[in-house]
Amino acid sequence: MTLSRRGVLGLAGAVGAVGAVGGAGAVGAAAAPAPAAAARVRTGFERLAADGYAELAGQRVGVVTNPTGITADARHLVDVLHADPRVDLVAVFGPEHGFRGTAQAGGSEGSGRDPATGLPVYDTYDKSGQRLADLFTAAGVDTVVFDIQDVGARFYTYVWTLYDCMRAAALAGKAVVVLDRPNPVGGRRAAGPVLERPYASFVGREPIALAHGMTAAELALLFNGEFLRASPARLRTVTMTGWRRGSLFGATGLPWVPPSPNMPTPDTALAYAGTCLFEGTSLSEGRGTTTPFEVLGAEGLDRRWAQEADGLGLPGVWFREAWFTPSFSKHAGKPCGGLRLVVHDREAFDPVRTGIGLLVTARRAWSGFAWRPDHWIDRLTGSDRVRTLVDAGAGVEEIAADWAAGLARFAAVREEYLLYP
Repeated sequence: MTLSRRGVLGLAGAVGAVGAVGGAGAVGAAAAPAPAAAARVRTGFERLAADGYAELAGQRVGVVTNPTGITADARHLVDVLHADPRVDLVAVFGPEHGFRGTAQAGGSEGSGRDPATGLPVYDTYDKSGQRLADLFTAAGVDTVVFDIQDVGARFYTYVWTLYDCMRAAALAGKAVVVLDRPNPVGGRRAAGPVLERPYASFVGREPIALAHGMTAAELALLFNGEFLRASPARLRTVTMTGWRRGSLFGATGLPWVPPSPNMPTPDTALAYAGTCLFEGTSLSEGRGTTTPFEVLGAEGLDRRWAQEADGLGLPGVWFREAWFTPSFSKHAGKPCGGLRLVVHDREAFDPVRTGIGLLVTARRAWSGFAWRPDHWIDRLTGSDRVRTLVDAGAGVEEIAADWAAGLARFAAVREEYLLYP
């Protein structure tokens, strides 16, 4: 029997907490009633546990996770699974920053053994394709479980760790189970430019929007349905209950664990899709401060930048003069002038347009503005268009109009894979 994807979602609701059809199962996707306003979100892991881990019965399990893989009472899922005789947990896989989250950007903790459980920990960072498939085979797992908190931006690498794990699992003949968590910045709409394939890298493997507005489970379904059709993963997803697309992380009732060393709060995540673009410039994006991605600046900048940025009238955000001295990364140990974002209306705030506006005004306000020599900005934005338009003196609206058609196409495709109202 051949089913449409929407038919699959209907069946998933009928089987309750866990189910799968072919290579793109959706668990409980439409079964949960709308929660009361004060209800706490129940994550995919909580629903898996409530079902007695039936989805993992009889399988040797490996978990791809980091410090964000926690229960509602802040225990780590590896500790919980290891202690439960119903689960045969045999391996842990760490992404960028590592299983324990100690490594800075572009690094990992390597492989070893978890001192708390004695389980082997394998480093997935910088591994994909057959190399990652061989790692799953060497670990002796039947099923790869993914549970990591994302932040909603295409260039945050955990979603591409998921993608790489799905590809590798298909090569190795392993199943994949994705335990869903909220998109902390909501998901009402996608925003920003869509990646062009010649610019693909670990900060963007496939053509999705810069701010995708999706959860990990939704992205997994999209990856399988759009990009891995030739060799799809045997995928099952365990959805949340209580999360709605317009909800920011503060409304979930869940504890926040920094997903990476420079993502300390949900406010950081809210700004990140726009201000991370400054990784591609000569300015500091606030790494080495207590508020990374919320302060930006460099030696030689002054209050004129904040004034220029405020003059754009960008919705939902004000800018104020800021001074800071990064303890590491760009301009380490040097007093920097710049600005701080003050988001006063989270509903109206558009981080991507804000980031573009800040690039445009930084170039005007500071003669020292420069792109990184490797044109990293093109990897972050997904093409050379933003860079060339900023260099040509284009404004925010002209730059946004340039990506509008591609974004509209992605939004139409994205709609088919959304699991939550």
